[in-house]
Amino acid sequence: MKKNQMENLGLSEWFLTEASGYPGLFVGRVVSQHREISQVVTEEGECSAEISGKFRFQVKKMTDFPAVGDFVLLDRKENHFGNAIIHHVLTRKSAFIRKAAGTSNAVQVVAANIDTVFLCMSLNRDFNLRRVERYLGIAWGSGAVPVIVLTKADLPGVDIQEKLTDLEKVACGVDVVVTSSMTAEGDFPIRAYLGKGKTVAFIGSSGIGKSTLINRLLHREALPTGEIRSDDRGRHTTTRRDLLVLADGGAVIDTPGMREIGIETADLDRAFSDIGEYAARCRFSDCTHTCEPGCSVQQAIREGRLSAERLSSYLKLKKESKYEGLNSRQIEAEKIEAMFAEVGGIKNARKLAKAKKQP
Repeated sequence: MKKNQMENLGLSEWFLTEASGYPGLFVGRVVSQHREISQVVTEEGECSAEISGKFRFQVKKMTDFPAVGDFVLLDRKENHFGNAIIHHVLTRKSAFIRKAAGTSNAVQVVAANIDTVFLCMSLNRDFNLRRVERYLGIAWGSGAVPVIVLTKADLPGVDIQEKLTDLEKVACGVDVVVTSSMTAEGDFPIRAYLGKGKTVAFIGSSGIGKSTLINRLLHREALPTGEIRSDDRGRHTTTRRDLLVLADGGAVIDTPGMREIGIETADLDRAFSDIGEYAARCRFSDCTHTCEPGCSVQQAIREGRLSAERLSSYLKLKKESKYEGLNSRQIEAEKIEAMFAEVGGIKNARKLAKAKKQP
């Protein structure tokens, strides 16, 4: 794995410039993780690595730890004499984040430094515009560029043009490609987004064909695939995250089902840019788009330029992102504060109540 091959894995001047500030350390990219051991690719090949004691002591939050896709700085290029030691994680270009397992509110990085994220959705009953809106918010918030991939185009009775027309109402300028696993050319539409130095990821529900597409791109059966169950739901086949080198250049990260990725870092303003344009023309700057006079969003709904379902989805995701990662006590406090927002919050409400009681 020489330097030009590291460049194929996305090691650009952007990362090398930061790395130059740490003399004596070598750049590697995390390709997989198992417990506290990371598998890292360097110029000399693949090696096992663990974080240094100083790194562990200095970490302030879980998102500081290395994740699949991260470029890290190591004390060596190989591990013939023990595990390599990770001393630093280079600044990420993009990151997908989820809530960590357990009862804490900590979050962790699912995958990092992705250029393009393919939001996969099957043309069977998995097709759901509300899910697309959620996926797009998360994708834009990660820093990666989303592309919607419709799988299983070979299913009988599917009106593909109707689905594409529906997506135009929510995709807001995002590319949409249609694929099929039943033909030799079924994966061709996504190859235009691949290439040397580019890292892509596939995310979506289980059993919709992500692993099949990745195997096509790799030209080998690297990932297990599963059939759709009798209830039209997919079987979960991917249980871990891995960065894999693509045969035609670049790399791909396969991830488990989208359910594990939270909404707290979503960029809903970009995912719902059409609503934002209408909202900018509302009479009141703090319009909730529900019952206020002069609401341009509600006017767009009445005139058929915007669906009530899309506004409902936007408001639902905004509320969810506000409470994501909070415990029950914190959520209750947020709700109470929102109730008294018109009088400047609960503290001002208590002051007003106290003033009224005074003679």
